[in-house]
Amino acid sequence: MAEFDDGKEEGALRTIGEVARATGIKAHVLRYWEQQFPMLKPLTRSGGRRYYRPEDVALVERIDALVNRQGYTLKGAKAALKGAPDPQAAAQAADPRTAPVDGDLVARLKSIRADLAAALAA
Repeated sequence: MAEFDDGKEEGALRTIGEVARATGIKAHVLRYWEQQFPMLKPLTRSGGRRYYRPEDVALVERIDALVNRQGYTLKGAKAALKGAPDPQAAAQAADPRTAPVDGDLVARLKSIRADLAAALAA
């Protein structure tokens, strides 16, 4: 959670500069994310000044976690935020090397390996 040390109450509106300082994300990146993520819509006042609500700050942190820490692309992060299946997780689930292994199957494979080794030794 972003730490604001500006003396404002916890639920106060924050400027883009305050959010940038608290989260470590540059203001131009926040503006770009506003274009890329339709659900990120801070309030705008006269002169185009942006004011982030606490839920906007939480969304910025979620996007940051997906993109910068979990390695999502912007497209994948959008899908994850919309609740769509994660394409990376789907690809991983389809990969047989990462599938869970059945204990009975492992025992049968070991038995076959032993039979083959015995047949080659004979």
